[in-house]
Amino acid sequence: MLTRIGSQLDSDSVWSKFSSVGMVESVRSLNDETTVETRYFISSLEENIEQFANAIRSHWGIENSLHWILDVAFKEDESRIRKDNAPQNFAIIRQIAVNLLGKEKRVKRGIKNKQFLAAMDNNYLLNILALA
Repeated sequence: MLTRIGSQLDSDSVWSKFSSVGMVESVRSLNDETTVETRYFISSLEENIEQFANAIRSHWGIENSLHWILDVAFKEDESRIRKDNAPQNFAIIRQIAVNLLGKEKRVKRGIKNKQFLAAMDNNYLLNILALA
């Protein structure tokens, strides 16, 4: 659902570039249990439901892909880091590592295998860090 709101906003408002509000219902079935989650989005898109849907799907596709890599390669969901700013700091470090490992194209392996190779070979690690 996408609703036009542009004409209802003050032109001097910081919100003046937004022209629609969208709602997405996500239905998930797992082990005979179904959950429904509703998300709302503000957008600068005009009344183009197809473009809105594609933007939302694209966003969540990227989000889900990154989460899968962080969970499988870095076991982020199993992390016991909980104190102060440490969870956010380590999340940023993991994302930097994913980006660096993903940019390295000389070795044709997945992120998890590249991570293992970097742990075993200091020269490879230096190449990934662009220090060699």
